Amino acid sequence: MKERASRLKIIRKLIRNNRIESQDELLSHLQKEGFEVTQATLSRDLKLLKVGKISDGHEGYVYTLPGEDEKSESEQIYVQDFLRGYVSIDWNATTVVIKTFGGHADAVANALDCLNLDEILGTVAGDSCIFASLRDGVSGEEFITALKKRIPDLEEE
Repeated sequence: MKERASRLKIIRKLIRNNRIESQDELLSHLQKEGFEVTQATLSRDLKLLKVGKISDGHEGYVYTLPGEDEKSESEQIYVQDFLRGYVSIDWNATTVVIKTFGGHADAVANALDCLNLDEILGTVAGDSCIFASLRDGVSGEEFITALKKRIPDLEEE
């Protein structure tokens, strides 16, 4: 649960504090920090963090993180997608079930995935329902509390 969050935090730090031109270089830095990850995992992490490449003004390109304004703006889009599409939220010991308006499950699941809540392992969307698997030891109440921190306007049914 915490390894992914810790790894993402280290990736942000490495990109902010180093001139990194390639995934191989970033993988090397991560190994020095004690993280053993595959290139595929790193690619997913970079996509999740919305890492881009910009010209260094000389001879190459370096990784860069989105600005706080950009992150806040995109998070608000996900929040609106979630609020527009969900109908109700319920859970048991390991699974959250989010009912949505017909055809909205994919957008709501994507919003939930992009909010990157540590409490969730992953989501599966149908047409009008989403199943979100909770991490070991996380309760439905803890999930709702974390979700409400990100989506203050959330109303439970």
